[in-house]
Amino acid sequence: MKILTHLRSGALRSFKAWKGVLVVWVLILFLISLLALPVKSGFKSMIGSSMVSELLTDTVNIDVITDLGTGMGVIMPVMTIGLLLVLFFGFLMNVFVTGGLFSILGSNNDSKPSSRFFAGATSNFWSFLIIILTTLAMLMVTASVIGGIPIMIVRGGDAGTAEPGVVGKTVKIVLIILALMLPLFLLVADYARAWQVVHEEKKPFKAIGFGFSRTFRTLSVSYPLMLILVAFQTGFGALAASKLLSAKPDTGKAVFMFFLASQILFIIKILLRAWRYGSVTSAMEEVSDVIEVSPDQSVRDAELLQGQV
Repeated sequence: MKILTHLRSGALRSFKAWKGVLVVWVLILFLISLLALPVKSGFKSMIGSSMVSELLTDTVNIDVITDLGTGMGVIMPVMTIGLLLVLFFGFLMNVFVTGGLFSILGSNNDSKPSSRFFAGATSNFWSFLIIILTTLAMLMVTASVIGGIPIMIVRGGDAGTAEPGVVGKTVKIVLIILALMLPLFLLVADYARAWQVVHEEKKPFKAIGFGFSRTFRTLSVSYPLMLILVAFQTGFGALAASKLLSAKPDTGKAVFMFFLASQILFIIKILLRAWRYGSVTSAMEEVSDVIEVSPDQSVRDAELLQGQV
């Protein structure tokens, strides 16, 4: 029952945070365009007003391919550097917008989501960066231990005496185990970030400690919750990718509709991400419902009750 409550609360929070979702979409689209536009200009300058497309329509023209290969040799280094820069700045932007999304998904927020988005993204940037890097490091170490040791044992060390097919089966089992463990790491990271947003003190390692504690204290609720959210995100991503890859727009209007559909699917993907953050934030806020009374306060309350008798 709690799982459904958190899922419903997360969905409502994500829809209410639609302005933040649009901000994330615009920022990521701008970042991608920094690579796409120069590459497009490079191809246009390489092809120019030639008849390349017509020459390659019905047959393979070796001369055309050779000429394109020479041009690609010039463009590829630029594309590689541009792709690496986009990946690097994309990672930093992901940290930034994640801080903004978590900041507007809480239940005790004012009526200015845009300003709160950028304020939360800025103030939580370094803490979120440490949380994400630490979680990724823990995931990589865990994957190395769980994946490396069994494969080394199966292969018999340097002897290489493994039976045919055993290594492949072992790899499949390891991948399944890691896939089942992934929600745990996501829970730790999300709980840590949700905790960090509601605390003014920027202590990412304390937040990670809370993430571990909250994850394993509420494992019976938190794990199925995250499993459902990850299943929705993965399923939608696979469906969207299959539809986009199978589409073959051949006219200007078809290309425009393809671009429009891809952006709508991308916005839905960001909404699903916000749904996950909102659901975890809802689960985290259960901690705030428990009022902790200090010993001094208990003594004062006892004295007050004695005075009233």
